[in-house]
Amino acid sequence: MVAYLTGLCAAVLASLLGLVLPPRWRVRGSGILSATACVFSMASAGEVLASGNSYSLHTSLLLPFTGADLALDPLSALFIATTAVVGFSVSLYTIAYAAHTPNNRALVATQPAFLATLLLVPAASSVATFMIAWELMALTSLIALLTEHRERPETRDAAQWYAAMTHAGAAFILLGLILLAARTGEQSFASIAASRPLLSMPIASAVFVLTFIGFASKAGAVPLHVWLPRAHPEAPSPISALMSGAMVSLGIYGILRVDETLLGGGKLWWWLLVVAMGVASALFGALHSSASADLKRLLAYSTVDNIGLVLIGVGAAGALLANGQRILASLALLAALYQLVNHSLFKGTLFLGAGAVQHATGTRDLDQLGGLAARMPLTTTLFAVAALAICAVPGLNGFASEWLLLQGLLHGFAAHPAVTQAAMLTGVAALALTGGLTATAFVKAIGTGFLGQPRTGAAESAREVAPSMVAGMAVLALGCVVLGILPGLVVPALDRAASAGLAGGAPNSLASGLGLDLTSLKSAIEPGQLAAGLLAVVTVAWGGLKLAQKRAGFYRPRRTEAWGCGRELQTPRMEITATSFAEPLQRVFADVLRPNHDLEVTHIAESQYFVEAITFHRSVDDAIERVAYRPVISAMSWWGRLARRVPNGSVHRYLAFGFVALVLVLAALT
Repeated sequence: MVAYLTGLCAAVLASLLGLVLPPRWRVRGSGILSATACVFSMASAGEVLASGNSYSLHTSLLLPFTGADLALDPLSALFIATTAVVGFSVSLYTIAYAAHTPNNRALVATQPAFLATLLLVPAASSVATFMIAWELMALTSLIALLTEHRERPETRDAAQWYAAMTHAGAAFILLGLILLAARTGEQSFASIAASRPLLSMPIASAVFVLTFIGFASKAGAVPLHVWLPRAHPEAPSPISALMSGAMVSLGIYGILRVDETLLGGGKLWWWLLVVAMGVASALFGALHSSASADLKRLLAYSTVDNIGLVLIGVGAAGALLANGQRILASLALLAALYQLVNHSLFKGTLFLGAGAVQHATGTRDLDQLGGLAARMPLTTTLFAVAALAICAVPGLNGFASEWLLLQGLLHGFAAHPAVTQAAMLTGVAALALTGGLTATAFVKAIGTGFLGQPRTGAAESAREVAPSMVAGMAVLALGCVVLGILPGLVVPALDRAASAGLAGGAPNSLASGLGLDLTSLKSAIEPGQLAAGLLAVVTVAWGGLKLAQKRAGFYRPRRTEAWGCGRELQTPRMEITATSFAEPLQRVFADVLRPNHDLEVTHIAESQYFVEAITFHRSVDDAIERVAYRPVISAMSWWGRLARRVPNGSVHRYLAFGFVALVLVLAALT
């Protein structure tokens, strides 16, 4: 616990140094101290995960009346460790990123403060402490989002959406926790869990609905996701990595901590609702990701997709636990937590890679890129590793967690109720379909962004980013490889976290070892051996091809540019762009995506009968935002314009309003 508190203090001090130090020292001093804070937090969380011990702390020095309550158990330690790993990489990355950012004081000061709140939320163990930490996280993330608003006016619009959604979600969480505390008469999480029998099922269901809405909005689950594809692309890239790699994960933590451990699992329909939202998020996010030409927007929708997969696992675990299938519930939750950890690693790498591309070229539009593999080889390699991991290629961490999730869903058919079996089947179908759509999205991202020829002067002049930015990406990419080849390294920690996340605990679902051995279910896989076998096959095939080329009379392969469609005379205008690559998919799902078309015809000045240029632009907006949110915003704007007519400065009108209000109050009281 001492190391964890030291890490928190170091992160706060790093934020203060970012404010007061001169420009020459602020970036490195704050970045190094922020990375040190992550090391201390990682050490403390690692000790809890390795031993299974729990620690708690109460102090009355910070909060009046109630005091502050902190606790570390395996579930909270897992989220702290994941946040610390991402935060360490982001801190290294920010050292070079902020050095080339004008007016970098705001970014250098807010990034450690945001990191400190991310480390604080999982350890909060009372209603007051949790809500204060949650609001501090919302405030610091909003300030961090706005640090580059002068360079991009779109940032202010994204911040408004984010502020509205995050505070609405916090209001739902606060209502649910107040209701929970009022009914149990307790405020600390441990006391609430012990007083669980005092809750009636209608009250428990009301608490679940309120808190689930609030936490799902922070996680970016459909249909509460509308802030995410706006805020993540517009935030500075280190902040985007923290938001996607750590902050959205805390929405899942809230669901597990409150709705599972404090409420004791509850009814079956709770978790079927979670599965349904997970399926919708996975399909919707994957579809929009594959249709997007903006690199960071593509990654933002991919976050919605992966959070959907995690929600499927969490919902399946709750449903199986409600049916008495405790071993299968433990497996499903372990798979969900593994997917969440892996998502933090590869999505952190991808957002940092996208930031490196934007830093080097000044754009994130895939249609304006190309040819970056030859100019930014290290960034390309690390981005490709993370892209292959998110596509669940064997040998990388995404494959291991999705295999576990698939096993949990398939074996979940043993649950007796037909509705649970239908939920498991729907989850399997969503997992399969999103896998194909995710592969499409990242083939497009790598092919149009990094391969082929540069399509603009900015892409032509791109150069590799600074070593500290590469190091930040490399740390997370290395985690993708290690956890993919040797998943057994983290399985014991995940087992302890899953047991702490299920009401009443859960038995170990995996046997010890470096692979994945489901002894009780008679299923096992060794990702390391599978990766070695695939590498051997590729090596033998490549060696055989080289040997055959040396033989007389054998054909000599013709070398062409990657992403050049085999043409010998290739120009940038002839290459497939991101928009054209997504065209068939947009046609297939046109009823869902509803793409917007804009055709602009420019005539020559001398005659209107001759065309000088034709410009065609296609964009895909968010259908849920258009259908569900825009009408509400329009209605509120109309009401606001109407309300502005009321205070016209007339004293007689104000007195009349007061008289009417007094009459209504008296009528209500009589």
